Amino acid sequence: MREYLLVLLISAATTYVLAAVWRRIALQVGAVARVRKRDVHTVEMPYFGGVAMLFGIAAAFLIASHLPFLGSQPTVSSDSRGVLIAAAVICGVGVLDDLLELNPFAKLAGQFLAAGLLVAFGVKMYYIPLANNTIALDSSIQIAITVFLVLLCSNAVNYVDGLDGLAAGVVCIGALAFFLYSYNLAVEQHLVRATTSSLITVAVVGACIGFLPHNFQPARMFMGDSGAMLLGFLLASSTISLTGQLDSSQLENTRGSLVPTYLPLVLPLAALALPILDFALAFIRRTYHGKWWFVADKQHLHHRLMERGHGMRRAVLLMYGWTALLSFGVIALGRLQNWEVVAAIVAVAVVLSILTLGRPISWRSRGRKSRLNDRPEVKPEVTARRLP
Repeated sequence: MREYLLVLLISAATTYVLAAVWRRIALQVGAVARVRKRDVHTVEMPYFGGVAMLFGIAAAFLIASHLPFLGSQPTVSSDSRGVLIAAAVICGVGVLDDLLELNPFAKLAGQFLAAGLLVAFGVKMYYIPLANNTIALDSSIQIAITVFLVLLCSNAVNYVDGLDGLAAGVVCIGALAFFLYSYNLAVEQHLVRATTSSLITVAVVGACIGFLPHNFQPARMFMGDSGAMLLGFLLASSTISLTGQLDSSQLENTRGSLVPTYLPLVLPLAALALPILDFALAFIRRTYHGKWWFVADKQHLHHRLMERGHGMRRAVLLMYGWTALLSFGVIALGRLQNWEVVAAIVAVAVVLSILTLGRPISWRSRGRKSRLNDRPEVKPEVTARRLP
């Protein structure tokens, strides 16, 4: 665990320092987010936060390769090298889009290229773990599932990147949950604790932590498509690495449950539930209206929260809360399996639902109203004295 913590700190520190550097570069080359009708920001904002995160991930992988624990596993070293090369490609595609506004099909081609590189380096879905059985996939199915997951996660995170700190925070929470689960699974099942999945997710957590001070409201820079597609790609890679290369026949059922078998399949979906839901709703909504899925609108989940009166920061925190509930709730429910956990999850869900659906009350406005209401208490007395 100490080496994983070191990897996290290296990723966070590198990202934090280089974000300021790449912000200046973005301003110099004109890589800025223009103000459009569908956007929430009101001033031009520099991009290239994703490039800083890529360097943070690269620094974390480099340090990990020289550590006695993580660096001693050939599979982790080779897989992380392939993931980093493919990540650089998809980040580069995002940089070009931030600079030139690429055609959506050009971005899609870049995502296919990154997924193909991932497959070429052997990081792909080999198995589908099921109860008391493991389905071994043939090569064509392996490639198809791997490419599908890369495209889904990359675009889902890109779609949810609409408010200051939203995408980075949601991915950070989901990656942290996935890291804690994959590490504890290796400990409890007496497997090798140095895994590609754990390395990727802990580096992603560090990169998000390092970038959030620059991106949380009021943001000083955006991650851009280079960062959103990068984060989605890395989460897909960690999912493929854990789920697709884990033989469920080697897992011991805990207290007769099927948790070790099914959680690797369910947890990635829970960690990215909000981005995937937003992407699916956008696809259905735009297709229903006869538009391409990439034609932007202002009806994403975060837009709807702001329409209900939630400010930007409050909307972001609400989506943080839902992501944490889904990610850690699935882990707690799957591992503990008792009614107390169910009751706690339901209680938190009810509170979040009330906060999400209810009309927000501004404490400042309440304070002003209370002060105004305090004044009339004196007026009736003054008025009464003037009455005959």
